Amino acid sequence: MRICLMVEGQEDVSWEQWRALASACEQHGVEALFRSDHYLSVEREAARGSLDALATLSALAAVTSTLRLGTLVSPVTFRHPSVFAKSVVTADHVSGGRIEAGLGAGWHEAEHEAFGFGFPPTGTRMELLEEQVEVVCRQWQEDRFSFAGRHYRLADVEALPKPVQRPRPPLILGGQAGPRSARLAARWADEYNTVYATPEECRERRGRIAHACERQGREPIPFSVMTGFVLGADRAEVLDRARRLAARRGHDADAEEFLAGLPESWVVGTVAEAVERLREFEEAGVDRVMLQHLLHEDLDAVALIGRELAPHLA
Repeated sequence: MRICLMVEGQEDVSWEQWRALASACEQHGVEALFRSDHYLSVEREAARGSLDALATLSALAAVTSTLRLGTLVSPVTFRHPSVFAKSVVTADHVSGGRIEAGLGAGWHEAEHEAFGFGFPPTGTRMELLEEQVEVVCRQWQEDRFSFAGRHYRLADVEALPKPVQRPRPPLILGGQAGPRSARLAARWADEYNTVYATPEECRERRGRIAHACERQGREPIPFSVMTGFVLGADRAEVLDRARRLAARRGHDADAEEFLAGLPESWVVGTVAEAVERLREFEEAGVDRVMLQHLLHEDLDAVALIGRELAPHLA
């Protein structure tokens, strides 16, 4: 199992903090850094800002040398597929081939209203996702093509330059592995990601993705999960991080009470306890875990993941 870091960029992560996080990942052996793609805080903190996700990836690509970088995931409502494809290719060239691209239907209605993005019903957003995935993949891989869908039309386009990674940067689709999402992933995706799922839920969702891949005539694609974590070298450090996270989220509960109220999907405890929990995900068929780092200024936690946790699971 592979362990990566995921940061909620819309929760006021500054450029200086992004650089520090990326540097810590490279220094301590964390293989990949993912970021969310939102314009507003999802914790309803109006004073928190967000740098653009794809611009951040390109900037980080220029100041790193080994770290893989990606979005988890970008909503189709923010960008035309040609813009998304070009932005990813740009970051791929800047990085020398270290970019992964996540796409999803989007869900945060408030940010769409605030910034003027359309937010059609779920069925329509899934149509947008289906068309965007095809357009993006074909721009990355084909020499010249046209596309006529319900939402997008492209005429005899030859998108140059092609990505550094061939045949294309890895494409991650995200969701709960419903029938439509599973079929789309089986046709186009290189990985399927789900969020805040227990090992039991991961097993079920991975099974649906594997079945869809089988119907498509391909081997099952890798399956990953993004979930929260509170990790420490010992119990005292676990409780200290729990206190800080509780304070950041506006909770007045003590550390033990806060930990007891966390979702079942989270990875919580000492390194040994976290390894045991992650083994449950591994047994459920999870290939990669993106640990959601909510205390983004805490670089010691990054070091603990890279030096202590990830090697136990490699």
